Amino acid sequence: MTQRISLTAQAHTIIKKHLKPGDIAIDATVGNGHDILFLAQQVGINGKVFGFDIQQQAINSTQLRLESHNIESNTYLFHSSHDKMQQFIPTDIQGKIKVIMFNLGYLPGSDKSIITQTTSTLSALEQSIHFLDHTGIITVAAYPGHAGGDSETEAIIQWLKHLSPDQYNVQIIYSSEKETAPRLYIIQKTAERLY
Repeated sequence: MTQRISLTAQAHTIIKKHLKPGDIAIDATVGNGHDILFLAQQVGINGKVFGFDIQQQAINSTQLRLESHNIESNTYLFHSSHDKMQQFIPTDIQGKIKVIMFNLGYLPGSDKSIITQTTSTLSALEQSIHFLDHTGIITVAAYPGHAGGDSETEAIIQWLKHLSPDQYNVQIIYSSEKETAPRLYIIQKTAERLY
């Protein structure tokens, strides 16, 4: 039996090699706050992390998680869709973001009918490309195995095909060999490999 790979752990391992104190990061889908906590710990007190989620429940649980770890001063939470990022990210740091994380699908432990939407996800990815600094990375955990997740994943695949291979290096990590298995997309500006 094939052992399942934790996509979150994979994303964190890659990001840990890339993100340093003082950097700026975005969690495009804060969920229960695990990724934004990780990002905030990596960038430290002199860095900044911006987080977005459409569900107030996600914002609340994330706030509690950050408070319980005494991490708040460098994090900024927005109860808003990730496709509205451009309205909230200060213009002077657009183009200077080191890492942007997406964990698509639904909020664990909540209403599974509330999921990320293809249109807003593609818009957020397009904005994210322009937010990255010259060596920045985007990680996208996608879940084609649930309702709506298959079409969202397919749309991401098509979007990735339009990225210039001269400017972006794209890698995919699958959690298992199943066609509907979750997968992690890693998009890095420039053709430099992550590992």
